[in-house]
Amino acid sequence: MILPLLLLSLAQASPAAAPAKSKVASPKAAAAGPLEIRTDRLQRCVALAESDPEAARAEAGRWRMAGGRFLARGCAGLAFAAEKSWPSAAGEFEDAAREAQLAKDAGAANYWAQAGNAWLAAAQPAKARAALDSALTAGTLTGLPLGEAQLDHARALVATGDLESARTDIDLALTNAADDPLAWLLSATLARREGNPVRAKKDIGEALKRAADDASVQLEAGNIAALAGDEAGAREAWGQAARLAPETPVGRSAVTALRQFDAGAAPRASTPNAGVPVGR
Repeated sequence: MILPLLLLSLAQASPAAAPAKSKVASPKAAAAGPLEIRTDRLQRCVALAESDPEAARAEAGRWRMAGGRFLARGCAGLAFAAEKSWPSAAGEFEDAAREAQLAKDAGAANYWAQAGNAWLAAAQPAKARAALDSALTAGTLTGLPLGEAQLDHARALVATGDLESARTDIDLALTNAADDPLAWLLSATLARREGNPVRAKKDIGEALKRAADDASVQLEAGNIAALAGDEAGAREAWGQAARLAPETPVGRSAVTALRQFDAGAAPRASTPNAGVPVGR
């Protein structure tokens, strides 16, 4: 799910936020071309990142040599993300963010957020947290992009063991990204770990409304039902998770959880990785 999010963010970020052209353009700005040309090239590079990441990286390199600066680096990041080369993607997004900051481009925060998202996918939450700190302290993110950055920051905090701070971030994310089922899933998982079954049940219900076909959501629904002593609910949800994603860690965890019933034991929560979703 990470690539569509990154594509959307990059496509919306810098062209619209690019500073107005001055009457006397610098050599680098002139090489990069007028805003309309840069926007068109960005859109073509973004589309290429989806269909042919290797060709997109080559195009991004040519564009960077021609003065494409942070836009070109952002596209290179997308190409690496499409190949699941997460550390390389994160590095390109961080370089894009720094170059955008030097250019006083308001899209810098978006690049920091993209870097943080990629570091999460690379299972490096400390680096993700640092990048997302930069994204959030910039003060330029609003609406859904702000909510997604707050959500990713919460995920990084959970992965580094700071549950108290994560709760603050996830509650903010639920305001700005309320339609994202991952926000509700993480909130429910966090509530379960905090020993708050009422909040956990409420929030997993919201996640199910938005993504009942997501195995991770069903697995957590089973975990919460099991902790509440609802055997029928746990069986149903874990069974759904196993059917939806049988060959994944989530599906295998659901199968393991279901075997508890065969052994006659009281059902317990089952998670593939401490119950915290890391990648999108």
